[in-house]
Amino acid sequence: MTGIGREQLVLCERPIPVPGPRDVLVKVRAVALNHRDKMVIESGRGLPLQFPFTPGSDLAGEVISLGEATDRFSVGDRVISCFTPEWIDGTRPGTGRIPAYRTLGGFYPGVLAEYVVLSQEWLTAAPATLDDAHACTLPCAGVTAWFALAERGRVRAGETVLILGTGGVALFGLMFAKLQGAEVIVSTVPDKVDRVRALGADQIVDRNRTDWLDDIYALTDNRGVDHILETVGGNHLGCSVEAAAIGGHIYQIGALAGFDISSPVMPLLMKDVTIHGIATGHRRALENMVRAIDRNHAVPVIDSRFSLASLPLALDRLDNGPFGKIVIELPDEVRCQENF
Repeated sequence: MTGIGREQLVLCERPIPVPGPRDVLVKVRAVALNHRDKMVIESGRGLPLQFPFTPGSDLAGEVISLGEATDRFSVGDRVISCFTPEWIDGTRPGTGRIPAYRTLGGFYPGVLAEYVVLSQEWLTAAPATLDDAHACTLPCAGVTAWFALAERGRVRAGETVLILGTGGVALFGLMFAKLQGAEVIVSTVPDKVDRVRALGADQIVDRNRTDWLDDIYALTDNRGVDHILETVGGNHLGCSVEAAAIGGHIYQIGALAGFDISSPVMPLLMKDVTIHGIATGHRRALENMVRAIDRNHAVPVIDSRFSLASLPLALDRLDNGPFGKIVIELPDEVRCQENF
């Protein structure tokens, strides 16, 4: 990017970077796109971008060179990136006044490139059971759903989980909730019902119906749901509060309907609902998730694949409600050109 806006995307050639003492050089094989990437490209999101700027945060690749003081990886290792690279474990960095938002493809330059140099601490081993295209979907959407349901919610067998939509985080939520033994209800549109059921959804509600909350109550014998992946934002939080069971948990993740959320206060109070703000997760959670994926041979859902030169088409696809993740695959060489 030479500036803000899709028209400022430029595909160009630069020297292969050289790793510092505790860095590794990674040959990028695949990059997954997030809505956040599109927002950074189109608006900058108020982030301190220094141009030229490389967008993208989620890579899978191969370590091809090491700094002399590295000790976490070897040449030839397959790796994936950490979305919030300085968050290794525990509570998120930052303060109450200024919580940290230092991410790849935002605060730090991103990974939509043939080669990137990253600190060895900013990477973790890729799942052995996944190819690069599937592995690159994990650093943002995957770890967000895992952090909500496995780390914060500790979802257990027999509990109910409501998944809103069929985007990247939503389908990861469906996958992880099923791995934990939960009953999963998915809110989606009729033309996606068969695909959602094939992924293991136990129940479906039509999100276009104005009385979908009544369907939730009917499916749960008026109990409501224990866990809700709230990926919509805006005043939809209020709908999730209404759908929650007594003592239920809501994981506020998305902001597709707006960054200012709202809810009626009485059901929030009377139900003793806990709202978790989820902004991805730490490296230790990513490593736990990788182990769970390998152990269970779980496979993320890819909506479509594009070349790097087709990045504008991939961004268009993001606008159209993909079913799963959009992946940019990088060949050994990318032809240089002035723009996309």
